[in-house]
Amino acid sequence: MIMLACHAIVLAQTQPVAPVKVVTDEYFGVKIDDPYQYLEDMKDPGVEQWFKGQGDYSRTVLDRINGRDELIAKFKELDSRSSSRIFNLNITENDFYFYAKMTPEDETGKLFMRKGFEGEEHLLFDPSNYRNEDKVQYTIGSIVPNIDGSLVGFTVAANGSESSSILVINVEDKKLLKEEIKPCWDFSMSWQKDNKSFTYGKLNSDDVTDNDRQLDTKVYLHRLGDDPVKDKVVFSGKMFPELGMTSEEIPVLFYDKDSDKIFCYAETVDRNSKIYMADTDDLNSDRSKWIQIVSRKDHIEGLYTDANNFYFKTSEDAPNYKILKTPLDAPNFKNGEVLIAENSDEVLQSFVITKKGFYYTRIKNGIEAKVYHMSTDAETKKELKLPFTSGRASISTKGINHDDLWVSISGWTNDNRRFKYLVDRDKFKLETMSSIAEYPEFDDLVAEEVMVSSHDGVKVPLSLVYKKGMKKDGQAPLMLYGYGSYGISINPFFSPMFLTWISEGGILAIAHVRGGGELGESWHMAGFKETKPNTWKDFIACAEYLHEEKFSSPEKTAIFGGSAGGILIGRAMTDRPDLFAVAIPAVGVMNALRTELEPNGPVNVPEFGSFKIESEFKALVEMDAYLNLKQGVKYPSTLITAGINDPRVIAWQPGKFAARLQAVTGSDNPVLFRVDYDSGHGSDAKTKTFAEFGDIFSFSLWQTGHPDYQAIKKTDKKVAE
Repeated sequence: MIMLACHAIVLAQTQPVAPVKVVTDEYFGVKIDDPYQYLEDMKDPGVEQWFKGQGDYSRTVLDRINGRDELIAKFKELDSRSSSRIFNLNITENDFYFYAKMTPEDETGKLFMRKGFEGEEHLLFDPSNYRNEDKVQYTIGSIVPNIDGSLVGFTVAANGSESSSILVINVEDKKLLKEEIKPCWDFSMSWQKDNKSFTYGKLNSDDVTDNDRQLDTKVYLHRLGDDPVKDKVVFSGKMFPELGMTSEEIPVLFYDKDSDKIFCYAETVDRNSKIYMADTDDLNSDRSKWIQIVSRKDHIEGLYTDANNFYFKTSEDAPNYKILKTPLDAPNFKNGEVLIAENSDEVLQSFVITKKGFYYTRIKNGIEAKVYHMSTDAETKKELKLPFTSGRASISTKGINHDDLWVSISGWTNDNRRFKYLVDRDKFKLETMSSIAEYPEFDDLVAEEVMVSSHDGVKVPLSLVYKKGMKKDGQAPLMLYGYGSYGISINPFFSPMFLTWISEGGILAIAHVRGGGELGESWHMAGFKETKPNTWKDFIACAEYLHEEKFSSPEKTAIFGGSAGGILIGRAMTDRPDLFAVAIPAVGVMNALRTELEPNGPVNVPEFGSFKIESEFKALVEMDAYLNLKQGVKYPSTLITAGINDPRVIAWQPGKFAARLQAVTGSDNPVLFRVDYDSGHGSDAKTKTFAEFGDIFSFSLWQTGHPDYQAIKKTDKKVAE
């Protein structure tokens, strides 16, 4: 008989143990012991062997959880109900539609085009036929047609590396041009006025462990037919030292047709823009004449133009945002004309401009989306009556010279639908690009929104999704999800895969903690650097509320978050390990103090801080889950994930946390380190995504005691009896 002891699988194969090699660093007179700092050298053979052994051991355990394969089969069946899903849609002014489309048989999206919404569809590029390298999955990233739609540039990257190659295809004959430029930023391509050249930003290396990979990067100008090796550098911080660009700021150039100007954004994770401007013809001169028009102190996010004005969204004296305008030829961003004032109850998220005026979206408490229209003369303003109550709304248009507007809306229990707004009739017409699927098993779901008092009395929005009539006896498996960084909002989304958790008898809860943007920029700043503890304390308060109200209980609670959400999950489980049965930090920031030293670290300093500044050093130590692990504490069952090709959170971050947690935990709960050698910051391939969530959900259901996930498969004799 196969036995389970404390939810642990006993295997003949042993989990690798990382030896302790303490390095002591000193910051502002404070000594910090780091027992696994050597794991940061991921090219060391011993470190490579440990990562490989951890991945193999975890794979053996996860593959033996009963119910996992059935869960993945359910994901696939749900996916098969939609004959096609379309994303990355880009519509030109002359009505060419370019987009990626994925069918149930596809691993990733293929590039298609059509003329008009009802036009005939044409396949332009299939990444599965690109290069045909063994164990390499290429995925399409950005899709950038030129002005008249005769050419389309796009990026492809291998195995989640985000080290993109720019390719260009001739739309008429559907043939790739000889251009292949790499390694490039996925988001950096911009066609120029002549329709035959484009600017792009290059990475310094395609090695995700190279610390110089994205420092002092350059922007190049490429003319079709030229050898990319000879492309001219047209912008870099070092090229224009008088502009004050820092080495970690990423220059991104784009040509703006409406103003006939070239703009350069100095990109970091800082939401506040830093923008330079030059005349279009300057790119062809020996030395462009750039002027800075926006500084980060202006608190501007998003910039639109027409022939005469700038239009911009700002949080200056308006944490819920307002929209202003200022003249193009003599801009004054500090004293612009207010077009759309701040609303104290709703956060302004986005805006677009058409011939018929301004459209903008607002959201209340992070979960109730609204769309508004203001006429060009600003005389009339009204809320549009959406086809159904929405938790998320996104708007798009063909540009300021057209009256087309599309609104895509969705919610926790409503799949995304795309509608065209017929402004003259004040009606919506369904123009969904993806095929519409039916999910009758989700018809009886309840979406509930509550406000929870946090440690300091601040009310935190909490979203709950569960089956109607669910018994509140504390026995339901709870998946509590959160993020809380960069001012990013977790607006309601529809995911059959996520909702499968509820089909297994569980409750899905989303905590809209401080550090996110659900309640505006002030909400972001309340979980930022020195105020970061509010992020996990809000999360803990939400867990306590759910337990007090008998939605679930500590032994039935799993917590899940990824990337910067690793700070949230890591500190929640180290601060209150008694509250949770399972913790899943996915590709997470787990060693915040050392983040600045990884390739993607410097660009994140504006959000989390620098160890070179004493107050920020202290904040980083406080948010560092790795450093806050304590010997002998009974920590929850933990599934830690990493992608070896991850360019955003290097794999040694979760690796160090896994090594230390395995060494210090005082419980018998499993601590698995799932290492994926064919992905990056998550997976771009459908099958791998299903497998990843199959692991996360089955591990959580196993460790929270779900009866269908307790048996271990008798696949071979390696399982001890």
